[in-house]
Amino acid sequence: MNVILLGGPGAGKGTQAKKLVARLGVPQISTGDMLRAAVSGGTDWGRKAKEFMDAGKLVPDELVIAIIKERMTQPDATGGSIFDGFPRTVPQAEALGRLMADLGRSIDHVISIEVDEAELVGRLGGRRTCKSCGQMFHVVQAPPRKADVCDACGGALYQRDDDNEATIRSRLATYDKATRPLVEFYRQKGLLRRVLGVGSIDDIFERICAILS
Repeated sequence: MNVILLGGPGAGKGTQAKKLVARLGVPQISTGDMLRAAVSGGTDWGRKAKEFMDAGKLVPDELVIAIIKERMTQPDATGGSIFDGFPRTVPQAEALGRLMADLGRSIDHVISIEVDEAELVGRLGGRRTCKSCGQMFHVVQAPPRKADVCDACGGALYQRDDDNEATIRSRLATYDKATRPLVEFYRQKGLLRRVLGVGSIDDIFERICAILS
């Protein structure tokens, strides 16, 4: 099964993607993680991506698609994938569609996790991230057992620069302009499924699973 998760920053895509990986037994495809892995692994595509990243430039869509294709041909991805954070634009969605067709596969569901802007601002403003392992917490919704210390590895927690309110609202504006059109793009294809992204993580997950089943 191939599933795309859509939703604004802070909607919970990454959290739900990890739960779907465990439930469905297919890998999470996150472009950020894949780019870092390709660079650290020294693959041909990774070396090309590193040139752009070192120059502070966005990695071109064509290169991102090539890295995704490389990942999707690995044995663990033959049964499907969970796309988290990609596509971000309609051109990327069109490119992904061509890639899937080339591989003889298709997107089965596009899940739009619906959360209003005020809720997203509150979520992101209270988010804390572990410097060591990347585990995320929230000062209200999911606090660590010990203040400013990661439950998983004992690393120090911090607030990312892009989690202050001004930056959050800027990110949401960017999402509305560049990524929200994907909702209509996939609705027209009959693939879009909307899920209320408010409530406990497990409640949201069960709503998603009900759709997938």
